[in-house]
Amino acid sequence: MIYSEHSSVDIEDRLLAHLRLVIMNKFRRGESFTMTIPHPNHGNLSLWLHPASPLLMQFYGGRQPTIDRALIEQLMAHASSPDGLTLDAIT
Repeated sequence: MIYSEHSSVDIEDRLLAHLRLVIMNKFRRGESFTMTIPHPNHGNLSLWLHPASPLLMQFYGGRQPTIDRALIEQLMAHASSPDGLTLDAIT
């Protein structure tokens, strides 16, 4: 996932597919939120995601991962919480 020209992070395709659904649903509603992602070289990255944020999600696999509805609901609940979505708490 590439957030800006200076920030990118590798996220496994299955989790990224779920995040894509959560992020697009939040953006469709005009909602912003914080997402914290562990980064191997930079500790944790906290991103402020806004519908106008430049965001690129690149998948490496050739087929769409199976979507887990319970995981989507969990990610949405965390994204809507005051602390935002923290990936190391989920994965």
